[in-house]
Amino acid sequence: MTVLINIMNNFAKLISDYILYEILALIWLLYLWNIYLNFRQRNLIKKLVEPPPAVDGIMTKDVYDKARLYHMDKLNFDDFSKTYMHLFTTVFLLMFGYHHFWQWSIDLGKHFGLTRENEILISAICMFLICVGCTIIGLPLVVYHTFVIEQKHGFNKETPLFFIKDQLLKFLVVQAIATPLLCVVISIVQNGGDYFYLYVWIFSIIVTLFLMILYPEVIAPIFDKYTPFPDGELKTKIQELAASVEFPLYKLFIVEGSKRSSHSNAYLYGFHKNKRIVLFDTLIKEFYKLGEGETEAKGCETDEVLGVLAHELGHWKYNHILKGFMFAQVSCLARVLVYAKLLDYEPIYMAFGFMDSKPTFIGLLIITLYILIPFTTLLEFVAGIIGRKFEFEADRFATILGHGEALKRSLIKLQKDNLCFPLFDKLYSCWLHNHPPLLERLEAIDKEN
Repeated sequence: MTVLINIMNNFAKLISDYILYEILALIWLLYLWNIYLNFRQRNLIKKLVEPPPAVDGIMTKDVYDKARLYHMDKLNFDDFSKTYMHLFTTVFLLMFGYHHFWQWSIDLGKHFGLTRENEILISAICMFLICVGCTIIGLPLVVYHTFVIEQKHGFNKETPLFFIKDQLLKFLVVQAIATPLLCVVISIVQNGGDYFYLYVWIFSIIVTLFLMILYPEVIAPIFDKYTPFPDGELKTKIQELAASVEFPLYKLFIVEGSKRSSHSNAYLYGFHKNKRIVLFDTLIKEFYKLGEGETEAKGCETDEVLGVLAHELGHWKYNHILKGFMFAQVSCLARVLVYAKLLDYEPIYMAFGFMDSKPTFIGLLIITLYILIPFTTLLEFVAGIIGRKFEFEADRFATILGHGEALKRSLIKLQKDNLCFPLFDKLYSCWLHNHPPLLERLEAIDKEN
């Protein structure tokens, strides 16, 4: 009997080793694929030293050169950061990092009178420790990206003190939201019976809808200043545009994004008849605040801002947000189903160093982050295809409304202001972009005019 048990244990150990090495192989294959895509794009940029005829009238030689150097720096940084994080992940998994964090959580929990049976609270401690570790490991990359790359190319507006406060605040907000959600999910898994996965899925839908309301109303204002849009010609025209397509505009805000970055944005949010429009001050020329070394305000003129908003209203008119939400929830259900099937599969836990326990939180991490890598990669690719289709549809809606030419000018201006390189390798763009390249969008708008 003892011999049989040893054979079974050795067989389980063999399977678990295979699982771990298979996961590492998938991680590195995906890494090599992304490095290859960057290599293709980098080679294209190296060849295009001089602006090709395709960008005539879109950007000057000076802007083209700046965009080219900025994109090259971002590609190099992307290669370095991926290498850095993949090496860390590999070492972390081979050294059974999750098992160590779990044991540290148990030891820390003992100081608060917790035992192994208090799995929900131990899991909360473990998540906190893992988040602290990941934040520390990734912090050098965030600092370099902000204060070297973005600073070098004139986009960073953050001071070191503002950056530190911002990072701490982000960490605290994430923990305040994620910790209770994790506790509820584990409770559902442990007490939900055979159909716990349906309850987890329903709970995720409720949480997503709640956060869609909570984020713009409560969370986003913690980080950026939201103020009612001032009265004037632009506000009047925005209201008229919204009314022309029966968009139930409830409030209009402007965000002081210039204290963080000179990159711009605009979005819509809200449910039913309580819709809001949010514009960043960096998007509008009259509200743009010049930074150090800047001599000319960026941003769009009134008609160009209306072109951008007509595009955003296209997303609303064609229910792109709802469709994206439904796609996300279907993929979430698929993930939960896989998790339910593999929840009690011991070799998975053994592969990560858990020989005598199967913590719910750890199983959730392993399955969603590692076992589902092929599924997640496929979903991201499909989401990119859908996203590009949505952008073309929104552009077409703006053109139908008569804002095609203004939208074109705004796209060109934003391309210039953000130093976006206009030319891409087809494979690189197909795999990584959820927005079509500028030249494709301009061509599609011209066909609709």
